[in-house]
Amino acid sequence: MDTAEQQTADQTADQIETPAPAASDVALARMAQHAQRARGANGRFIRETAPDNERTDELPDDRFLDREVSWLQFNERVLELANDPDVPLLERARFLAIFASNLDEFFMVRVAGLKRRIAAGLAVRSASGLEPREVLDAISRAAHELMDQHAYAFHEVIRPALTQEGIRILRIDELTDTERAHVDEFFQRRVYPVLTPLAVDPAHPFPYISGLSLNLAVLLNNPKTGREHFARVKVPSLLPRLIHLPNDDSADDALYDDRFVAIEDVIAENLAELFPGMQVTEHYTFRVTRNEDLEVEEDDAENLLTALEKELTRRRFGPPVRLEVADDMNDHVLDLLVRELGVHRGEVYRLHEPLDLRGLNQVADLSRTELRWPAFVAKAHPALSPVERSSAADILGEMRNGDILLHHPYDSFSTSVQAFIEQAAADPQVLAIKQTLYRTSGNSPIIEALIEAAEAGKQVLAVVEIKARFDEENNITWARKLERAGVHVVYGLVGLKTHAKLCLVVRQEGDTIRRYCHVGTGNYNPKTARLYEDLGLLTTDETVGEDLTRLFNQLSGMAPRARFKRLLVAPRSVRTGLVQRVEACIAAVDAGKKATVQIKVNSMVDEQIIDSLYRASRAGVQVDVWVRGICALRPNVPGLSDNIRVQSVLGRFLEHSRVFRFAIEGADDIVYIGSADMMHRNLDRRVEALVQVVDPVHVAALRDLLALGMADTTASWQLHGDGHWQRHHRDAEGAPLTDMQADLIAAYARRRAKARRR
Repeated sequence: MDTAEQQTADQTADQIETPAPAASDVALARMAQHAQRARGANGRFIRETAPDNERTDELPDDRFLDREVSWLQFNERVLELANDPDVPLLERARFLAIFASNLDEFFMVRVAGLKRRIAAGLAVRSASGLEPREVLDAISRAAHELMDQHAYAFHEVIRPALTQEGIRILRIDELTDTERAHVDEFFQRRVYPVLTPLAVDPAHPFPYISGLSLNLAVLLNNPKTGREHFARVKVPSLLPRLIHLPNDDSADDALYDDRFVAIEDVIAENLAELFPGMQVTEHYTFRVTRNEDLEVEEDDAENLLTALEKELTRRRFGPPVRLEVADDMNDHVLDLLVRELGVHRGEVYRLHEPLDLRGLNQVADLSRTELRWPAFVAKAHPALSPVERSSAADILGEMRNGDILLHHPYDSFSTSVQAFIEQAAADPQVLAIKQTLYRTSGNSPIIEALIEAAEAGKQVLAVVEIKARFDEENNITWARKLERAGVHVVYGLVGLKTHAKLCLVVRQEGDTIRRYCHVGTGNYNPKTARLYEDLGLLTTDETVGEDLTRLFNQLSGMAPRARFKRLLVAPRSVRTGLVQRVEACIAAVDAGKKATVQIKVNSMVDEQIIDSLYRASRAGVQVDVWVRGICALRPNVPGLSDNIRVQSVLGRFLEHSRVFRFAIEGADDIVYIGSADMMHRNLDRRVEALVQVVDPVHVAALRDLLALGMADTTASWQLHGDGHWQRHHRDAEGAPLTDMQADLIAAYARRRAKARRR
């Protein structure tokens, strides 16, 4: 973020105020003396000023792990699941596809961004102490090794295992005559008409290679002149990557149930038809990854859609950051690609074919239940599924009976959050619905419910974040659809992404107005809600209702600075609010009490948050960090983080919720859930919201969840002070440790059964 952009964000952030302090915060007076944030020259929050006897600059300079390397380690953990024989085979194939997709995004965004900053002279030494070029070199070394391991896992582990289970990915010369006939017919009917071979000669310059497209580099010989020519053939992305072959009882290995052939092999077999009169001498697959991050100047909301649409067009022409090629590609062809694409040799990745293993999602989708996780269908929360009722639960009525803490996907999203919005849209007593939308599916029932509410005359506000990365085009489409239906669509605050997960329903009840609220950790997306682990709070608490009203007024209008009571709102108060809670724990330990800090997030990178945890550890506070992905904190370093543990849990569901617990001996636990990760972008450049959970039953449930995730008996990865992650999934006798997510599936089933017996 440049200086002008940061100033705009700062001016916007001034509208969002720190929450009013509670009387029980024993450390607020102490914290007020040293919680002023100092800014670096680049506008980022670099560090806070600490007390004289505990200054931040006394902490060692090497206290932060590199965030980019940490991200690659996260993807390495994904690869470990693909190699784990205890994981069902098709799920292992899925993890190979996830690894490939993750790495694509890493290069398109993180590597591309780093290269852009280096080229512009804006890159600075990272918090880990590495120079930008050193970070890029470290990424290259790690990425080359991981991609080699990924290819090895497919060829030497997963592919043979699939073959044993009757699932084969074949080469052309392994097909039967019947299968060849099917493939030839498929090529002529569906592939050949959409292919566009592009030759390179004085009349045809080297073609543009779109990002993430799979291509064939073809060498041709002209029999008349003897001259060699180069051509490129793009593999159509809208066709299936793997062609599922029909059953053929004549095959020698007819016992195989599912047989596939890669579409690029079919195209390669038919190259002569694309270049009649030429002799095809060689062909190789290759793939380019480009800088596909966006930079949009936000003049005003009216022009933001147009500006973003233009930037999406420019995205396709970003500079290359990675070139993947078949490992048998000859040096002559490789030199041509390197020269024409403008990539460095260190950005070339030679891999055993097939390239782009995202195509394994087709294999993972096979209906082979014995090779997949046990079937799981989310059920309604007990409070929302009364016994002996055939109709849907009255969500608003149940909310009036008390707060409801949802845990997805164990609690169904469709019968809770989705039903809440749908019922509010249909309720004639509902006057208004206000909602943030970050990522949602294109045909989302939530979008349809908002449209129906607007058409029914209700006041409907949608705060749409159209800049949600890689969902921009989809978001523009349904933002336009909402506008046409009469929904008030706003795009948040200039300079800030709106990432908070909030819904506010205003209902007329007699002579009074009641506000129904949802605050969550995940997107309003019914599809991902079946795969992502998230938390949500449904409440009619008046304090939360007032907080959401103030926040929505800030997002949609020119409201003055507001104070929140049960919310922490970034960019103004999430960081400071959490650090205040940590400092309260430190003060309690100084007073002779025990204290614990537990944090569950996707990423732990922010230096101020990490430094506060280091100070807590030094003071004797027990600190548990449960992180899915990136972690720049070094645990278990003598004298620095002796009392800090860091663990990661990966499995069939993507751990996505954010939970913050602060426990002091003799006092009630303080627990928040919300949308914010501990990263600069979340705490400085986004509107995020955390809500305090106050129901003792819900606080206990979240405490139990954190305890389960951090338990020594739970399968996990544990981070060491040197930055190494060690898998911890078997006990001393070699028996598997608890699969936390499977354990929760069983626990929630028991909870529902118990509720039915009452």
